[in-house]
Amino acid sequence: MPRKQYTIHYIYKITNLINEKYYIGMHSTFNLDDGYMGSGKYLWNAIRKHGIENFKKEILEFLPDRCSLKIREKELISSLWQTDCMCMNLRPDGEGGFISVENQRIRSIAGGLVHKRKMETDTEYMKECSNRMRNTIVKLHNEGKIKVPDKTGTKHSEETKEKMRLSACGKHAGEKNSQFGFMWIHNISLKQNKKIKKDESIPEGWNKGRKMKFE
Repeated sequence: MPRKQYTIHYIYKITNLINEKYYIGMHSTFNLDDGYMGSGKYLWNAIRKHGIENFKKEILEFLPDRCSLKIREKELISSLWQTDCMCMNLRPDGEGGFISVENQRIRSIAGGLVHKRKMETDTEYMKECSNRMRNTIVKLHNEGKIKVPDKTGTKHSEETKEKMRLSACGKHAGEKNSQFGFMWIHNISLKQNKKIKKDESIPEGWNKGRKMKFE
């Protein structure tokens, strides 16, 4: 007895709600609610990493038969594969499985060049990428996966400030400092600097402080 032919054929898009990367595929079925969530290797690695609840599936197009479905899937993916770095499809022909090193190189270079050009010329694309990155950072921060520095102008207590000052002085403070108990004096006529003990009187013709350059 011949196998029954599927009655529903459609192109779908599955989007990662965390980073907005997406996967485009095709599916034939008897039931729209069969729970199918794609078969791409990269897609399922992402689902295992982020959890299926962070992915959204939407139907893009319905096609009359399986043959039309394959043609349309290839058209859509081939136009996005090299130009959109957010596309998770591994191959430009819509087929699953292994992606060659050469194809990886081509996709990486092409996607990078397109992204760079659009960032330089397309204001809306630049804003979209910035917002996408900001939303991802906020989400990961709220989930406790990353820490975002507080730039709200945190004020330190006087006690903390004092500890910071002492820490900043570190080895330069106290008896371990070579300057401890001494001070610099200089003589214009002799064009000399020297150190004397702080409790000594400054000799005649000498002035307090160190002069870096004598005229």
